[in-house]
Amino acid sequence: MKAVIIAGGKGTRLGLSDIPKPMVPVCGKPLLEHQLLLLKTHGITEVIFLTGYLSEKIEDYFQDGAAWGMQLSYIKEEKALGTGGAVLQLLGKIDERFLVLYGDVVMDFDITSFIGFDAQEDSVASLIVHPNDHPYDSDLVERDQDRITRFISKPHPDGLLYENLVNAAVYIFSPRIFDYIPQGVASDFGKDVFPKVISDGGLLRAYLNAEYIKDLGTPDRLSKVEKDLSSGKIARWNLKNKRPAIFLDRDGVINEEVDNLSDITKFKLLPGVSSAIKKINQSDFLAIVITNQPAVAKGFLTVSELEDIHKLLQTELGKERAFVNHIYYCPHHPDSGFEGEVKALKTNCNCRKPQTGMIDQAVAQYNIDLKSSYFIGDTTTDMRTAENAGIPGILVETGYAGEDGKYDARAHLKVENLEAAIECILTQSKKENDHIENAV
Repeated sequence: MKAVIIAGGKGTRLGLSDIPKPMVPVCGKPLLEHQLLLLKTHGITEVIFLTGYLSEKIEDYFQDGAAWGMQLSYIKEEKALGTGGAVLQLLGKIDERFLVLYGDVVMDFDITSFIGFDAQEDSVASLIVHPNDHPYDSDLVERDQDRITRFISKPHPDGLLYENLVNAAVYIFSPRIFDYIPQGVASDFGKDVFPKVISDGGLLRAYLNAEYIKDLGTPDRLSKVEKDLSSGKIARWNLKNKRPAIFLDRDGVINEEVDNLSDITKFKLLPGVSSAIKKINQSDFLAIVITNQPAVAKGFLTVSELEDIHKLLQTELGKERAFVNHIYYCPHHPDSGFEGEVKALKTNCNCRKPQTGMIDQAVAQYNIDLKSSYFIGDTTTDMRTAENAGIPGILVETGYAGEDGKYDARAHLKVENLEAAIECILTQSKKENDHIENAV
């Protein structure tokens, strides 16, 4: 597969005047060089640069790419026509699916895995999507499973509830994408091209991702990225490397306990939850929600209504710059006899806690290191789930506070609330990391 890098940015906010933005040094190397090395790691050696501002700086540095064992070529845009117009220059020059990167984004992700996902269906495009810590002022993506159904541009309409998923600006395109890019006028993929694909019935697929993909737009962001690169954090987040997770029960841990919660107006985050989850986001741990929601099987609410509650959860967290990486829920219930119940969901499954099906799914999707992971819950069901998964269970004194009486299951630790649980985990993790560093 060929790669295309959009590299025409000026870097005004970074105070650059003598080099284009994609050539900004990051820990001693131009940002573009980091991208080329990543591509080569995954066997991609043929790259086309779409340049503009000070294009000669890029061409003079990389030349034909032989020094990197790559084949590089350049197309200079004489008139800036947005990201869509830049890619349209490839019309007639490329007849196979191709990977697109933005030259001002720092990244380390498993390209091979993304290519494998893309190969599953013949879409117009596959997009990497992920949560971020400022969804309230980001362009958002709506999806049905892995099919993208809508793009929500900022500013958002009042009262919008959303799944915290944003376009990470990493794509794999079919050449059919050229059919949706207008000629001779400026166009943006998120605002113009992708909405047209959807309105015409074309397939856009969403690849959920928790790897390091961040825009490098301001001096503060540059400083943070260099710190993350130097510490090894960027590499550690690559899907090829196992990563620890903190699994979170929902009701009684994240939000107030309401029996069979079905009324969205009764959903309320517990105090301190947003700041606690934000601390997870700033660490190497993934924040994964694992929740039984039998009210769906009982007919108390629909899947759509449950997902609206989860959108509210993510919207409220997002206001405080916090997010969860994924919400797994079990809609099943084994017992019958409820008026309006959904008979297809009345089953003994392997995902209903204390079974570990949801955890197993998360481990497979995110390459989670269970040996370094934790489960935080408010019930003996949660503690038995932790036992079954072979990970420490931390019981919080919110919600049921372990008084549900369903299982004879002991907690690894009992603390006041989610904030206290996260503090214990992060403190222990730092001690372990410090011990490893000192041993080395």
